[in-house]
Amino acid sequence: MQTNKLPILLLHGALGAASQFQPLAAALAEHYDVHTLNFSGHGDVPFSEQGFSIQVFAAEVLSYLESKQLDFVHIFGYSMGGYVAMYLARHYPEKTGRVITLATKYNWNEATAGKEVRQLNPILIEEKVPAFARVLEARHTANDWKTVVTRTAQLIEELGHQSLLKHPDYAQVASPCMLMMGDHDNMVSFQETIEVYKTLPLAQLTVMPDTSHPLEKADVPLLAYYIKRFTTQQI
Repeated sequence: MQTNKLPILLLHGALGAASQFQPLAAALAEHYDVHTLNFSGHGDVPFSEQGFSIQVFAAEVLSYLESKQLDFVHIFGYSMGGYVAMYLARHYPEKTGRVITLATKYNWNEATAGKEVRQLNPILIEEKVPAFARVLEARHTANDWKTVVTRTAQLIEELGHQSLLKHPDYAQVASPCMLMMGDHDNMVSFQETIEVYKTLPLAQLTVMPDTSHPLEKADVPLLAYYIKRFTTQQI
């Protein structure tokens, strides 16, 4: 169906799913042609035979755009979804409009990856945070949630050994980007976000007040306001 609204694609984070974007999608629907998808292995989508990686997820975005006959799309990526969005902006600029990331970790090395991997133990999650285990079980209907956690840990470990985006890559990103983070985010540092912000040729930095890492903690009307402001302003 033809629409004059700007197309925007919302990309979920690690252990996440498109269903988490329902409030934000509703807030954006008046002004945007809103699209969401589940990366393979998440939500109701089985694992891909191609693997479980940033590159595979980026390829799935490209396939989705082709299936919807979208020549380009603005992208909002939360956490890992923001990393996928930036990877697409670096390697497929012709498909990528403006990029907005929230709570995206950019500084991947063995130390930072190791810290995240230690928290991605399904046995400990089930024992220490059973409520979160139940959320993951309900969210990932196509796969065993414990396998999703394990494969996510492997993905992060691989990023720690070989980061896909380094400073020379960010310097080559032609898309205007807005990097957003919460002022109370304990997973993403101001330092790594500011370093990438300074490296990108066309970038803005936005700090969300009284906001921690989980997407559910974000102020949806404020987030929608910043997205609309950034995608419609002259740069």
